[in-house]
Amino acid sequence: MLDRQAHFRLAADAVTAALAGFPEVERVALIGSVARTLWREVPRFAPFKQLGVRIWHECKDVDLAVWLDDLRKLQMLNRARSRAVRRLYDETGVGVAHHQVEIFVLRASAGDYLGRLCTFGECPKGKRECLVPGCGRDAFLRQHVDFVFWRQTLDEDRIMLLYDRREGIVRRAADTPAEGRNDDAELE
Repeated sequence: MLDRQAHFRLAADAVTAALAGFPEVERVALIGSVARTLWREVPRFAPFKQLGVRIWHECKDVDLAVWLDDLRKLQMLNRARSRAVRRLYDETGVGVAHHQVEIFVLRASAGDYLGRLCTFGECPKGKRECLVPGCGRDAFLRQHVDFVFWRQTLDEDRIMLLYDRREGIVRRAADTPAEGRNDDAELE
C-alpha cells in the first residue's frame, strides 16, 4: 500500500507538470489519502475483515484540486492528464490509468467546487454518467449524483500544494516519504 501511494504521488507530479503549462491553471494541490500519512485499518475485504487484520489504508486513486480561472480548455486538460500518465508509464514503468487521476475543478476567484474533469474523450459521450443534471453544461465538466464537496478537504493541513501560478512548481509529491502511522497502540 505504501508503494501504491508512492506511485500515485509520481502520477500526481506528472499530471501537475502537464497542467502547469496551461495559463488557466492557478493552483494544483494533492488532496485525499495520497496527500496524507497512511494509517492502518481493517479493510472491507476478506479475509482481513473477518480476522480483524489491520493493514495500511488502500489509496484507490489520485485526487487533485485544480483552481482554474477559465473553463474553455477542459478538453485539453483532459488530454494533458492522459498524456502525462502515459508518459510516466513509458519512462518509469509506473502504471496509473488516466481515470485514476481525479481532477476536482475549483473556481480560482472564490474556490467554489464546480465539478470534476471528465475522463471521456468527447462530451457528451452518451453514457449514463452524462445524464446527471448539469453534467457537460461546461464541456468536459462532469457532475456526480448527490456528490457534496467538503470544504475542509482543502484545509492547509490536509493538502499538499504542488503548483502555484506565481511560484511555479512548489514541491514534488514524490519527494515526500511514503510513511505510515503505526496505530497498533490503539488496539491494546
